[in-house]
Amino acid sequence: DDISGQLGRAGWEGIQNDNRGNLYLAEDTGGANGTGANARARRPNSFVYRFLPSDASDLEQGGKLQALQVIVNGTPLVFGPTADGDINSPGYLALHQYGTSYPTKWVTIATTTAASPLPGPDANALAKAAGATPFKRPENGVFRPGSKFTEFFFDETGDTDNRTSAAASGGFGAIFWLDQSPKNDDGRIRVFYNGDQEHSAFDNTTFFSEDKVAFVEDAGDTLHQQRNGLDSAWIFDVGKDYSDPAVKPIRFIAEGRDVAATVDSGLSGTPGFTNDGDN
Repeated sequence: DDISGQLGRAGWEGIQNDNRGNLYLAEDTGGANGTGANARARRPNSFVYRFLPSDASDLEQGGKLQALQVIVNGTPLVFGPTADGDINSPGYLALHQYGTSYPTKWVTIATTTAASPLPGPDANALAKAAGATPFKRPENGVFRPGSKFTEFFFDETGDTDNRTSAAASGGFGAIFWLDQSPKNDDGRIRVFYNGDQEHSAFDNTTFFSEDKVAFVEDAGDTLHQQRNGLDSAWIFDVGKDYSDPAVKPIRFIAEGRDVAATVDSGLSGTPGFTNDGDN
């Protein structure tokens, strides 16, 4: 059944539920490139959402759609007037600074019912209007086992281009650690890991144990060629401090190029040929 009328429309990617039947959704909607020195970086344009159903057993009854807002130094971090202003704004630089922690709030952007019509509310536009915080393509998230759904880890994919000017503000992707409650709207967020060229473009995720979380990459053909390496899967330990350059995640899958994929890549740019770059 199409429940867009109740949940809204967006570039939906990952989805999780908690023990109360609330849904947590990550949006993957790329933002506009900047200009000049920022031409290889994109502005944050995607949001993390929560849907509180009126009836957890029947999502078609509607509920509250919320988006995550981060308050940096007393001011909500919001979608700004220009791409260049957002890409390396003081707020985004602060958000990606190791050792920091900022308050968050789930802000309600729409309330729907069983009678809410299709095609459904534009979640991205409503999140911007409500002052929620956009991220750089947060494709997926996962709850930490044993946390009673209070610890939510989600990623930013980043710019998938090593020429990004936003290396200090999510250009190579990042992993965030959100402490929140399924019962109320307030929480705190901190950056758990800032990506680099070797560890970048995080996508799917799952916990292997209470302390070990896995993220896999979807870097795309541009970054594959730039670093002369395809995608990898990495294990991170939530007990480690990745602000220390000597502390690294552990690679447990490293892709090679098979014959068919080599041909596929070689046809990139050919008229009428589509290569998704999803190795």
